Amino acid sequence: MRETESRRAQPASQQGMRRANLALVLGEFAAGPRSRADVAAATGLTRAAVSSLVDELSAAGLVAECGPAAPSGRVGRPGTALALDPQGPAGLGGEIGVEHLAACVVDLRGEVRGWRRRDVSNRGRRPAEVLADLAALLRDVSAAARLDPAGLTVAVPGLVGATEGTVERAANLGWSGEPVAEGLRQALAAAGADALAALPIEIDNEANLGGLAELWLGDGPEDFLHVSAEAGIGAAIVVGGRLLRGARGYAGELGHLPVHPDGPRCPCGARGCLEQYAGEAAVLLAAGLPGAGDDWVALLADRAAGGDELVRAALAAAGAALGVAAAGAVNLLDPAAVVLGGGYAELAEWLLPAMRAELAARVTVRPWSGEWLSASALGRRGPLLGAATGVVRAVVADPARFAAAEA
Repeated sequence: MRETESRRAQPASQQGMRRANLALVLGEFAAGPRSRADVAAATGLTRAAVSSLVDELSAAGLVAECGPAAPSGRVGRPGTALALDPQGPAGLGGEIGVEHLAACVVDLRGEVRGWRRRDVSNRGRRPAEVLADLAALLRDVSAAARLDPAGLTVAVPGLVGATEGTVERAANLGWSGEPVAEGLRQALAAAGADALAALPIEIDNEANLGGLAELWLGDGPEDFLHVSAEAGIGAAIVVGGRLLRGARGYAGELGHLPVHPDGPRCPCGARGCLEQYAGEAAVLLAAGLPGAGDDWVALLADRAAGGDELVRAALAAAGAALGVAAAGAVNLLDPAAVVLGGGYAELAEWLLPAMRAELAARVTVRPWSGEWLSASALGRRGPLLGAATGVVRAVVADPARFAAAEA
């Protein structure tokens, strides 16, 4: 009996080891072109094992030859360099914004191969109409990129709860308990994109994906607070290179942290929330631009750059409120840095001075340096890049699953 169980366990162990080794080898190519000998030296695997694994990855369209390997100083003919295949499985990302929809394709090397954006107000629109429009964008960008996506992730401005693919609440869209993944799957099928409808579809909060994009594509530390804004305000908390989601997946609702407990009533029911001072509606009202056009960030940046003192004062006040909220988060979490992302990144010139002043005055757990507060270079592209990049990172982390599907 024991002997039989031992024999049954062994193939599973070998399969698990090969799965881990495939990921190990593909991870080496993710860092840049390598020869088989380079990979063997870096991983400790034998050259024969590496060659076998590379053959499997190549057959799955995950790696491809890219010319002679760089000189290594070893005796013998130089090997052939291989790298992640730019024609291999891609990441497909979608974004549902309050005032826009967007879609993009990122290849295995992280290069953007397609980008589509449509400015449209989604406030109060029926979810089915929004998802139909997004499905058309996803279909078109995927067709133009001429790559086969390995999966689809969609960024949304709301809380994504425990029920897979469901937006529990997106106040600025007027959605509650909306099964976005299933609705999008149906919309893709209706749009004639059956291959996309068959993909794994994940839904995530746009602030979370913006923070992950900063982690993966930025050059900062692995512990930071990423603060971003669209119509509302969200944050991503990254600790040790991992996103902190909280017990129910709702971590990061910085916009509803009270900065003035006796302040105006927020739609959430509380008083003095950060969004009442630094959210889109609040800043536009303070700037004398209530009900302004769709691209409020571009409007404010243009007016501030032109010397509009009322706009500059509104942004300084918003920066001060952001600094108060961020200081509380820093005192609680002790991140290595605070990064402004999303629309805030494009308004950073006028937000950062007041933020720095509040952080310097309020952070008590350690001396605060202004260098620890910065603006993301990704700006409003962050959430969509995070959505698509996450798909290809999942392929690199577990190529065996994709290789098996391709076999």
